[in-house]
Amino acid sequence: MSTFEFLLQGIVIAAQPMNLLYALIGVTLGTAVGVLPGIGPALTVALLLPVTYKLDPGGSLIMFAGIYYGGMYGGSTTSILLNTPGESSSIVTALEGNKMARAGRGGPALATAAIGSFVAGLIATLALAFIAPFVVKLALVFGPREYFALMVLAFVTVSSAFGDSTLRGLTSLFIGFALAIIGIDQLTGQARMSFGIPDLLDGIEVTTLAVAMFAIGESLYIAAQGDLGPDKVEAVKGSVWMNRQDWARSWKAWLRGTAIGFPIGAMPAGGAEIGTFLSYATEKRLTKYPEEFGNGAIEGVAGPEAANNASAAGTLVPLLTLGLPTTATAAIMLAGFQQYGLQPGPLLFATNPQLVWGLIASLLIANFMLLVLNLPLVGLWVKLLTIPKPWLYAGILLFATLGTIGANPSVFELGMLLAFGLLGYVMRIFGYPIAPVVVGLILGPLAEQQLRRALAISQGDVTVLFTSPVAAVLLVIAAAALIVPLILRARGRGEVLSQLAASED
Repeated sequence: MSTFEFLLQGIVIAAQPMNLLYALIGVTLGTAVGVLPGIGPALTVALLLPVTYKLDPGGSLIMFAGIYYGGMYGGSTTSILLNTPGESSSIVTALEGNKMARAGRGGPALATAAIGSFVAGLIATLALAFIAPFVVKLALVFGPREYFALMVLAFVTVSSAFGDSTLRGLTSLFIGFALAIIGIDQLTGQARMSFGIPDLLDGIEVTTLAVAMFAIGESLYIAAQGDLGPDKVEAVKGSVWMNRQDWARSWKAWLRGTAIGFPIGAMPAGGAEIGTFLSYATEKRLTKYPEEFGNGAIEGVAGPEAANNASAAGTLVPLLTLGLPTTATAAIMLAGFQQYGLQPGPLLFATNPQLVWGLIASLLIANFMLLVLNLPLVGLWVKLLTIPKPWLYAGILLFATLGTIGANPSVFELGMLLAFGLLGYVMRIFGYPIAPVVVGLILGPLAEQQLRRALAISQGDVTVLFTSPVAAVLLVIAAAALIVPLILRARGRGEVLSQLAASED
C-alpha cells in the first residue's frame, strides 16, 4: 500500500468518536500545561502514565501526542503575556512577543504564534507521514551491531542535548544504566542487583521513575524556591486578529521556521530549542525592518513558533521509526509505548500499522483542534496563570501518588516513588538533566541485548562492531559528537584566559 492509502486509513481510525475525544482531551491538557510556567508536556504525560495503563493503547498514545502538540502551542501564551516561557522551546518567542504585548499588540502576537504553529504542524506532520516509511525501510536492514551503534549515537547526542554540560548529561545517562541492570537478565535468566528483594526481580518500573523524577522532583524543586512574588500578566488589548501587513510579514517566516525546525527535530541531537534560535537568527538577518528587532518584530514570533511546532513532528520521526527519543517528552512517550508492550521501531510499522498511522493522522486533526482552542479561548488560558502555585503543585503531588498506587498498589513501589523523587530534586539542584536517566533505563537493556547478540554471532570478537560500514560510521559520529564540543569548549576557555593575561599585561 502507498503512503496515501495508509494515511487515509489512519484518518479513518483517528476520526472514530473515542479517538477524537482522546485527541481533544490531549490538546486541551497540553495547551493548559504549556501555559502554566514550569509544567511541561513531559511532566503531564508522566503523570498520566499510571492512570492510562488499562486504557486503549491507541487512544492513550493519541492523547499523549495531543499533549505534546498542545504544550508547544500553549508555551507561547506565557512567553508573550508574562515574559516567562512555559516551555524551554518558547524562550525565543518571549524576546519579541512580550515587547509586542507591552506595546498593545499582544493580540497579533498570539495570532501569528497560533496560526504559525498550525501551518508548521500541518506541513511537518505530512512530512512525517511521507518520510517515516523511507526511514523504516533503511532500518529494516539493520542487524544487532548497527542497532547497537545507533543507540550509542543516541546516548551520546541525548546526553549532549539535555542540559548545559555533556559530562552531567552522561552522568545522568549512567544513572539510568545502573538502574536498568536491576532485575532478571533477559538472556540468562539470572537475577542481577536485586539484593534478595522480590519486588526488584521485575526491574525498576519506568512509569514509577518517570512520575517520580518529573512530577515529584519538580514539585519539590518549585516548593524549595519559596514565594517569588506575583507575576505581571500583560493584558491583551485591541483585536486578536492580524492586519494585512502582519500577514505579509508572517507567512514567509512560518514557512522558513517549518523548514528549519522539522529536520532539526528529526536529528538524534535535535530538540526544539536549537531550531527556534536558528529561526530567530534567520529572520533577524532577512528582515526589512531590522530596527524593530528587540522592540517587538512580528517575524521574531512567527518564525520561532513555526520552528517550535515543526520540531515536535520531527521528533516523532526517530521515535516512531527507530525507537529513539530526542526530547524529554519523547522519552516519556517511549515509556508509554512500552507500558502497552509496544516497542517503537521499523517492526511496529509492520506489526501494528493501524496504531502508527492512526497516531500520525490524529496529529493532523489535533492541529485543527488547537487552532480553534487557542485564538478564541485566549482569555481562559490567561486565567490559568492566576492559579496559586501551592495549590497547583500540591495537586501534582497528590495526583502522582494516587496514580502510582492505582497502577501498582505496593508500599515498596510508593517508597521507590519517594526515593526517585528525592533523587530528581537533588539532580535539579545541581543542574543534572532528568531525561537521560529515563532514556538510560528504557534503552539501556535494548542496547545491551543488541551488543550481546552481536558478540555471540562473532564468538566474542569485538572488532565485528567496526567491520560493518554503517555501524563504523555511526560509532565515529558518536565519538565526534562527544569529543568535538569538549575541544571547542577547551579552545574557547583558552582564548578567554589568553585575553585575560593580555589585559593584565
